[in-house]
Amino acid sequence: MVDFEWYRSFIAIYTHNSVSEAAKIRVMTQPAMSRHLASLEAEVGEQLFIRTARKMVPTERGKQLYSHLVPHIEALEENTMGLQVHLSPMMETIKIGTTQELFTENVISYFSRMNLKTITYFGDAEQSFEHLKEDRVDVILTTEKFMTPGIEYVRLMEEHFVVVAPIDTVVPDLTHLKDMESWLSEQRWISYGLDLPIIRKYWSNHFKKRPIIKPVHVIPDMYLILRAVAEGAGVSLLPTYMLKHHTVNKPRWKLVFEHMIVRNILVLGFKSKHKHLFVINEFIEGITRLKK
Repeated sequence: MVDFEWYRSFIAIYTHNSVSEAAKIRVMTQPAMSRHLASLEAEVGEQLFIRTARKMVPTERGKQLYSHLVPHIEALEENTMGLQVHLSPMMETIKIGTTQELFTENVISYFSRMNLKTITYFGDAEQSFEHLKEDRVDVILTTEKFMTPGIEYVRLMEEHFVVVAPIDTVVPDLTHLKDMESWLSEQRWISYGLDLPIIRKYWSNHFKKRPIIKPVHVIPDMYLILRAVAEGAGVSLLPTYMLKHHTVNKPRWKLVFEHMIVRNILVLGFKSKHKHLFVINEFIEGITRLKK
């Protein structure tokens, strides 16, 4: 029995004359794309391409199959889009990939205005991106862009990160960047990851170099990092919007060199082939409207 995905892979190879390029466009691995083609050729019983050093050249049977398939595929896609429009008033489900912090600060507040059901998968930026490539999620909320063909991003907002220290930290009155760097380097740092993701950006922006820091604690959760700072465990970089939400009671932390911020762009990512789906557009429009 023919798998519909074999046809889509065949059309992609035919259009780009390359298995590797077709795999990139379809956000698949090259071996998976080759398996699709081999399976379709086995089903048809004939070779569909002649493999040369530079490109895939369609055989006469390949040309015939392409001419026969394209009108049907296009008609199916148009009918699917039409069905999506008709079903749009119904509550549909969107699958979201993001971190717990971004979800808490940017998605939960939208729930009451959302005419969508949600399934959320928590993970870091790389895990969320892999989930998107594998179609396990429909959209990702992330601060890292992985530039891969077939993936698009919409800018959502700009985050500002600032150094946060325990409330009893004695911060000297420094004016020179070299002295500030020296003081910061001597502190006990808490990082979101071993690779010091936002700390490296802070050092690059303000001191024009890489930080020579070994974090005393690595905690992949912004809220727990803030809790650790408040308990006196060390200093860290945290987004200002999160800090504003935790100032109802007297905070047990303070801002350090608060004029020295580092900016991070928050984006929504999705597959290009799904950009016209109602559920994707409904979510993007709702979130972006909430952030204005």
